[in-house]
Amino acid sequence: MHIFDTFLIHYLQRFDEYCFTVKLHGKTYTVGEGTPLFNLVFNRDISKKELLTSTSLSLGEAYMRKDLEIEGDLFTALRCLLSQNDRFSLEKSALGYLLHSSESKADQKKMVSSHYDLGNDFYGLWLDPSMSYSCAYFKNDTDTLETAQHNKIYYTLEKLHLKKGMKLLDIGCGWGYLLIEAVQKYGVKGYGCTLSREQWKKGQERIKALGLEGQVRIDLIDYRDLAEEGRKYDRIVSVGMIEHVGRSNYSLYMKTASHMLKKGGLFLLHYISGHDESVGNPWMRKYIFPGGMLPSLREIIAKAYDYDFQVIDVESLRRHYYRTLMCWYHNFQAVREQVIADKGEEFARMWELYLCGCAVSFQIGNIDVHQILMTRGTNNELPMIRWY
Repeated sequence: MHIFDTFLIHYLQRFDEYCFTVKLHGKTYTVGEGTPLFNLVFNRDISKKELLTSTSLSLGEAYMRKDLEIEGDLFTALRCLLSQNDRFSLEKSALGYLLHSSESKADQKKMVSSHYDLGNDFYGLWLDPSMSYSCAYFKNDTDTLETAQHNKIYYTLEKLHLKKGMKLLDIGCGWGYLLIEAVQKYGVKGYGCTLSREQWKKGQERIKALGLEGQVRIDLIDYRDLAEEGRKYDRIVSVGMIEHVGRSNYSLYMKTASHMLKKGGLFLLHYISGHDESVGNPWMRKYIFPGGMLPSLREIIAKAYDYDFQVIDVESLRRHYYRTLMCWYHNFQAVREQVIADKGEEFARMWELYLCGCAVSFQIGNIDVHQILMTRGTNNELPMIRWY
């Protein structure tokens, strides 16, 4: 047996909860017992040192380069491997540059831009027409992605108990759809902020097309700078933004939101959550979300009470995000050749691995997504029953 084969097969034996085969150097090896569910095909040797430093980074990069290919269903293969992620290697001391990246304003702006400024045309290929890039809400088994994204928008807005004339702030407003819908449906004054120039540009186009210049405004600004302007809002919503804030800034984030929210106002925080306070997946932090961090539910709840918030509702939408990501993944696969033509095959393999891997992670419960509804101080004027 080739010396690399001996090492690799021995290493992969740790993932023997499910049966699969490994093909390399013209030979086939079986891991686990039973009928193989998929095949790992190694077209080139990978670095032993890199594999021992980080399983996810080493195998993820090998997949991107086609040094590693998967025969069979990608979702099945990833589910089998990620369900055993407690057996992954992770040498934190060797990955400090990835796991503990800068959380300064300037660096965070660059990291956000690296993901969200890939081009509105790119995201438009596989997102629904609303350009909603967050968890949808499937009321029925027959809901399409577009229907489910509309459901999510209205479900979120209903939780905020909006009334005409209120001022609503959307921290990290994306392409502006939720904010615009709030303005049109409830007659509120909307204000949004984003660090993505592409998202900001699309938001401006939407506002102008609908003639809403006097009712909704989106600025290209950091939420920390927004607080310095001294504005106060009746309601605040933030969907999928705190994941980019960084653990060292959670206190500042909650303090800033509390400062901008009127007494008794409602704040709905929607975000992907981790089970603990770990530093995250090295491959994801290097290639997909530089600087990204998943707050745990317990640390965000604790921070909320540190800054005069009263939590009145917490909901998990984990299963909805699994289904959302599968919709995105299938949409992406349908335009894969166009993505390859525009951005190259390595990029396409990176994104299919990201979308499918995240779908798996939600499906098996490695990560979650929560909506936390809170008031600044107490509010005894809200309805006594759930209004959503």
